[in-house]
Amino acid sequence: MSLFWRVFTMNAIVLITATVLLLSPWVTVSTPVLFGEAMLVIAGVVAMLVTNALAFRFGLAPLKRLSRAMATADLLRPGARPEVTGHGEVGELVQTFNTMLDRLERERASSGARVASAQEAERRHLARDLHDEVGQTLTAVLLQLKWLADRAPDDLRADLSAVQETTRDSLDEIRRIARRLRPGVLEDLGLASALRALAAEFTTPGVTVRHRLDPGLPRLAQDAELAIYRVAQEALTNAARHSHAHHIGLELRQRGPERVELVVLDDGHGREGAEEGSGIHGMRERALLIGARFSIDNTPEGGTEVRLQVPTTGASER
Repeated sequence: MSLFWRVFTMNAIVLITATVLLLSPWVTVSTPVLFGEAMLVIAGVVAMLVTNALAFRFGLAPLKRLSRAMATADLLRPGARPEVTGHGEVGELVQTFNTMLDRLERERASSGARVASAQEAERRHLARDLHDEVGQTLTAVLLQLKWLADRAPDDLRADLSAVQETTRDSLDEIRRIARRLRPGVLEDLGLASALRALAAEFTTPGVTVRHRLDPGLPRLAQDAELAIYRVAQEALTNAARHSHAHHIGLELRQRGPERVELVVLDDGHGREGAEEGSGIHGMRERALLIGARFSIDNTPEGGTEVRLQVPTTGASER
């Protein structure tokens, strides 16, 4: 029975019952209306209202649950589905909503994979241009400055040396940017070496990064290792630049036979109730692409903990 006919039937039963009682010899109304008769009519109206309220509350409860599920649905946190309850159109509506969420999550994962692939290709292109074009140009400038410094008067050599130092620092920064855009260490030496290099890169005056990598970690798929590296990179960037942390811990450890876990823990000021920005959304997207579980929380000490649990199904031992 459809929702309309169920509600209509329940109301019809209430009204027919009230009509039968009014036409029966047990319920009469005098003129003028007696107090007892008025109380009986009022009690009947109240009973009808209560019966209708209960009927509607029971009949529309699945729709209310579905409304809450719609309001809290988040494609970045997949898996939550409202329970299919009710009959007829209500059950079909909940089932249709669940099917729609399944389809949206699949489409988002597919589009996210294409976007991530395009981003990595663009990063490789930019890194190559920075290294080949800008890097070579700055190297040529350094050679020309050295040539000028060797032939310049003594009163200009100090200034030329300062320009050389500035140019050399710019060249080093260009190379660091290129390495962040395209992690060549990850491709050449593997995830463990890439994470060690990443920790060393973020260890600067005022910021100490300590890393601990379990030995014998299983070999992961290329996209999984890239996702772990990018999440670690973003987490370290947030901790060093936004959380103003002084001590950061980076761990990659084995959690059972089918899971590898990345943990980045800092002693900064935490998120302090701030909304998630593009960096955290990017980390969630990467976790979804490889079927990993991602979480970011404040620690009891006030810092931030980023946790990524990656399945190792199909991995082989290093």
